[in-house]
Formats: sequence, C-alpha cells, structure tokens
Amino acid sequence: MAKRQIIKIDDEKCNGCAACIPNCPEGALKIIDGKARLLSDLFCDGLGACIGHCPQGAITIEEREAEKYDERRVMENIVKQGENTIIEHLRHLKDHKQTEYFKQAVDFLAEKGVAIEVKKIFEKEGSAMDSGCPGAKTMDFRKKGPKEAEISAGEIHSQLRQWPVQLHLVSPLAPYYQGADVLLGADCVAYALGNFHSGYLKGKSLAIACPKLDEEQDEYVEKIKSLIDDAKINTLTVMIMQVPCCMGLLNLAKSALTQAKRKVPVKSIVVGIEGEILSEEWVK
Repeated sequence: MAKRQIIKIDDEKCNGCAACIPNCPEGALKIIDGKARLLSDLFCDGLGACIGHCPQGAITIEEREAEKYDERRVMENIVKQGENTIIEHLRHLKDHKQTEYFKQAVDFLAEKGVAIEVKKIFEKEGSAMDSGCPGAKTMDFRKKGPKEAEISAGEIHSQLRQWPVQLHLVSPLAPYYQGADVLLGADCVAYALGNFHSGYLKGKSLAIACPKLDEEQDEYVEKIKSLIDDAKINTLTVMIMQVPCCMGLLNLAKSALTQAKRKVPVKSIVVGIEGEILSEEWVK
C-alpha cells in the first residue's frame, strides 16, 4: 500500500440520509447500520464526487495509506448498473482529467463487448455532472459556424472549432480531437501572425500553451502523448515564436512523440515577433 487521497466519513456528522450513494457510481459507499461506509479502498478514486452531495458535510478527503484504486474492479461493478451509470462514471473521469483511468474503463468495456458511444460523455451540457469553471466546459463548434457564403464583405470569420483551447483544460478524448489535424500553438502566435485563422488554424483542432509561464508542464507531455495514442490524431503542427523560451513547447511535443506508442507527422513553424514566418519544417 502507499499513501494517496481517499474519502473520510465523519460518523458523528453522518445521519445516514444516503444522498452520497447515487453520486458514487464506483460503488464505494453503502449505508450500513444507519451510517455511510466506505466498502473498499479499491473502489474509491479519491476525487470526491460524493462530497458536494452530503448535506451534513460528513465527507472529506484525507491522505492516508490505502490500497491502490482499481479501475477494472470498479468497472465490473458499474456495468451491472446500466448505460447511464457507465456514462456518468466516464464523464466523472473525464472532468477530473483522469486520462489513464478513462482509457482503462473504455478498454474494459470493449473487452466485455459493452457498446457505449464516447460522444455521449460530452453531451448534456449543464447537467448535474458538469462541474468546475464554466469556461472549461467542452463545446464543439464544427457544425455550428456560418457558411463562407454568408459572411459579409470585409468580415473575418473565426476558424476556431472547439472550446476550451488551453492545454491544461482540454481533454484529449474530446470528439473534435479524434483523428484530427491538431495545431499546438504558443499563446503569442495568434497575436503576432495576421493570417493565423485563415492560413493555419482552418480545418484544425487547437491547443495553446506558454512554455515559459505555465506550471505543471509534465502534464503537457501526457496530454500530447494522449492526443497521439488515444485520440489517434492525424498530424501535429507546433507553432512557436522566435524567442528562445518558446522552443520549450516544441521540446515538450518531441518528448511526447518519443514516449508515444504511435508515430504521427509533426511540423514545426517558427513565427517572428513582427509576424513573419521564419521557418516551417517537418520534425524528424
């Protein structure tokens, strides 16, 4: 066993109302002797989906020695509860950026022949399962934009196909990344390059990051790796500025490419601070 985050139930505060039970699709909780009990460390992912549904404030998160969470054991329990519970669990993993657990769950469903449309996980915007910052809510614009013929003279149409775009917030499992040509751009590129939308973003799904100011960049490598292996993207274009710190974004992409199981074509584009293209080449 090792230390990890896991829920803790205060017996004195818990009144056995069971409000937490339906909000733990993993099946980790049960009312026993009039109190909510954690059945097994194996079933608790420590993400705390049940916490906000306890009217008594009896559930908290603590760090302690616990058995490692087992996604496959959880899925064995969840599939018995039907499609809606499966979808809610997968959405729960997606919202908390648990990419590896999500992949394990989807692989388990495939092995058992349980058919679930991944796109359903991204539906029901505004439902009770949506949480966190509204600005991070997944939105797909690909079929909603105006036709080119409807754009008035002089109007420049945005080529953005989705939301969010910041690399910390995006999910590699979102539908608009599946099999897509992806543009990974440094934050400043769109401001420096006058024809960014029409010349480079059009037809691509987007992610942006700042290799100098953003924190927890190890997560960026995992995100890019997941885009390659899980989303099975078609190509990756990395656009950076000519300033030295910007090279860090290309290095992150190269690191992810080295670690990924799949190989995809990666193009590097360097933009000058006055908006000119300094170089454009495929990464070997």
